[in-house]
Order: sequence, then structure tokens, then C-alpha cells
Amino acid sequence: MDRRCLSPNSRRMTAKARILILTALAAPLVPALAQTNQSLATTPASPPPGSIEAVVKEIKNPVSWFTWGGDIRVRNEYFDNALSMTTKASLSPLFAPVHEQDYFRFRGRVWASATPIEDVSLNARLAAEPRELMKPSTFDTFYTHQGLQARYGILDNLNVQWRKPLNLPATVTVGRQDIFLGDGWLVGDGTPEDGSFSYFLDSARITWDLKEQHTTIDAIGIVQEARPDDWLPTLGASTSQGADPEPLLLTDQNEKGAILWIANKSVPEANVDGYFIYKHDNVVDSNPRPSFGDNADIYTIGGRVSGLLQEHWKYSAEGAYQFGKKQDAELNQGGANPALAPQAQTTGFRDLDAFGVQAKVGYLFKDSMNDQLYLNYEFLSGDNPGTKNDEMFDVLWGRWPAWSEMYNVYSYVQESRVAQTENLHRIGPTWSIDPIKGMNFSASYYALFANQAVVTRDLDTAFGFPSSAIPFSNSGTFRGQYVQAVLKYKFNDHLSGHLWSELLFPGDYYVSRGLVDFFRVELMYTF
Repeated sequence: MDRRCLSPNSRRMTAKARILILTALAAPLVPALAQTNQSLATTPASPPPGSIEAVVKEIKNPVSWFTWGGDIRVRNEYFDNALSMTTKASLSPLFAPVHEQDYFRFRGRVWASATPIEDVSLNARLAAEPRELMKPSTFDTFYTHQGLQARYGILDNLNVQWRKPLNLPATVTVGRQDIFLGDGWLVGDGTPEDGSFSYFLDSARITWDLKEQHTTIDAIGIVQEARPDDWLPTLGASTSQGADPEPLLLTDQNEKGAILWIANKSVPEANVDGYFIYKHDNVVDSNPRPSFGDNADIYTIGGRVSGLLQEHWKYSAEGAYQFGKKQDAELNQGGANPALAPQAQTTGFRDLDAFGVQAKVGYLFKDSMNDQLYLNYEFLSGDNPGTKNDEMFDVLWGRWPAWSEMYNVYSYVQESRVAQTENLHRIGPTWSIDPIKGMNFSASYYALFANQAVVTRDLDTAFGFPSSAIPFSNSGTFRGQYVQAVLKYKFNDHLSGHLWSELLFPGDYYVSRGLVDFFRVELMYTF
């Protein structure tokens, strides 16, 4: 999804959406029904040994040095107000006209791995995700039509991996690869602009495994280009459709970086991670207007501790401090936002001084239905409108739906970027249960607050709209009450699916108080 698009026609909720709402509201009843009728529940029987599964395995692994596979994921997603935060065009000129969206996503992937010599493997994965837009959407820059969006195919993995190089206790991986460190808080997705279509980083990684010291050391170098075809050609044009096409982006700017991550598990009750991350950003010029990226040198120092206490208590806590400099094109300038102090409005670099923490503690009941109850907290500093420094915490390569598919992805578009979560206090419980084999149900509630009341990076004023044409009050700090219910089911080793629902009841951080919702149905088949 790109925020630079305008689409006409807001519509009333469809019958299908109402069915999804009822399904989501009924989801909390599933665990109780499953518990009382567990004896009647059945799961697909496993095939006898040597039958279909054996044939599939032989097809996927025809020779000892080669294996391959694939998957296809089908999603229908519906949301209302999640992007615009209002239905009034006077408050959100860019997105209120398309406050209601409904679309299907069809992602297919195929992968292969060859081991021509011992301990050296060549790995590749090809992905594509055409989309059927039931209503005018904002997926592409200036894409104002509904219908089929073919998109492009991309090699989202292509790397060489060398295990035990020169008999050293290490693994070296060079090329396009998926990297997820810790909880993924700061390193989890290198391509936030294409949704979950892909999440790779073009990088070189060496992992030292010091078994006797119960320690691993990761050293990673990253060179990530914003456009999909900068490093490797795509299958099909990687440009938006419509009357005014322009290059699509994987992320908002060209990015380089270096990561040193050390993890020690000597004490099971207190696994300790420490890390240093450097990220260098360069704005990408595109036609007809530049991307909404930044120029920056960001230095992050952080640590994480986690463990299991007395069999039932599980916890994790992580904190990080950032310094450096950033030049952000979305900073409101030239008096566009009168709430900003004069020294806070600049076209140049500002010194970065930011921090963030996240923590959770959970009780594992360890009963027959795997009951788990967690209390979650997260803080991300926001930009102080009265200073010349930049206090907004940058989540780096952590721009993915870590706790919400709706709010920290879509609802942050107007005040920062896609999934650029910042300026946040988040606190609340999550409960999960496995009522029957293969099924999981979870429910979450979060009270959401802003660290700073004033939105210093508003998209509408960056486009030149008056300061009154924004959905933010610039006076309140209560973002709202957020609830989520998710039902997942694994039908067998190949087929899985879920029903996903999210609601936000906005607070005084926003001008409008209308309900914000998101619903998704997904099926995924893996071969």
C-alpha cells in the first residue's frame, strides 16, 4: 500500500463485511463450544505410512542434494476507517474518500535448495501476489481503480549458505534472505511497503555458535534498495497501474546497515541479548514526486532479557536507545502546523535522541488446553514539538504487524509511514487457548496512548493541506481502546487458515470517534 494515492467513492458496509463481523464476534464462543463438545470434534486422519505423504516427499526430494516446495495463500481483507481514521474528507483529504476497502490477495511462492557440495547450499524462492480489489484501493501510487492488480513476481530469496567454513563453528549466508532477530522488534521485515508479500533483506550474515559458552554472535551487513528491480529484475513491470504509473517501492528509502547481535543462554531463567545496530538512509527520488523516505544515520544500542521462571512464569524485556541524525521530508514545515515551535521546523538534519522499551510477563497454566495469559507493555518515544531535536524512536527494520494487522500498519500511515510505529504507550492482556487439536484462539485488549499529543509528521500538511485538514486533535494523548480476536486452525500438515478481527474505539488523540475495524479470512496451502 502506498499513501500517495487518491481514490473516489466511499461506500456502505457490504453484506459480506457484516457476515465477517458476526463471525468475529462469535469467535470468543468457539473455545467454550469446543470444550463441551470435544468428544464430537474430529481432525483429519493422517495418511497411512507409505501412501500419499511418501509420494509427496519423494517428489519434493527427488535426489539427496536437492529439495523444493511451495505454498499459496489466499486472503480476503476488509477494513473501514483504519487508514483514514475518519469518513470526513475535511479531516483526511487523502484517505477519507476510500475509508472503506475490500480486497483479495493471492500470494504464491515456490522455493528450492541445492547442496552441490557438503555444507554449501544454494537457496532460491520466487513469489508473486496478484490482488483483486473489490473497491477503489490505495495499494499503489495513484491507483484509483478496482479490479485485478497483477503486480510483479520477485525472487524474494536468493542466497548461498556455507556451514562450518574452514571447520569453524559458524554459518555464513550471503544474498537475499529473511532475517528475524529476537522478537523482531527492530529486525523482522526489510520490505514494509509491499505488505507481507515479502520480508527479505539483501545482506551478508555470519553466525558464530559458541556451544560451550552457550553463546551465538551474529554479524550482519545490509544493502537494501527501495525499488524491487534495483538488484535483480522482476517478472513483470514493478510499477503502479493507472493513468500515472510510477515505480513501486519495497521500503521508503535506500538503506544500508550493520548489526552486531550477541545472545547468551547460560542461565535458562535469564537469556540475555545485547546488540548494536547502525542504519543509514538515503531518500529515493521518483517521478512525479520523491518518496516519503528520509536521510539518516541512526545508531541503536539495546538489550533484551527473557526466560522461564518456576515452570509457569515466562517473561521478556527489551530496551534500546537511539542517537544520530535524521532529515525527514514529512516533518511539518513552513508554519503548516502552528502547534510546532519555530525551532522544531527545519528542512535540515536534526539530532536524534530517542528510546523505546517493550516487555511482557505471562502465566502458563500448562493444562490440557494450553491456557496462557500475558500482560504486555510497549513504549516508543514521540517527537517533542517544542525542541529542535528529533525524539521519535525509529523501529528500523521492525515495520511489520507485530501486535496488530490494522493499527500499527494502516493507522500509522498518516502520522508517520506504513508500519512505522512510534509515539506510543501500549498496555494490556492477551489470552490464548488451544481448545482442540490444531486450533488456537487468542484475544487481546490494549489501552493505547501517545507519548506526545502533537503529530509532527502529518501526511496531509506535508501535501500542503491546511493544519485543520488532519484527523488528529493535537491536544489529546489517548489513542483509544483496541481489541483483537483471532481463531486459527490447522486442518492437516498442508492446509491451515484463520479468522482475524480487530476493532479500535478512538480516543481524544483523534478528532473523530467513529469505530475503526479490520477483518480477515485466510487459507494457506503448503506443498
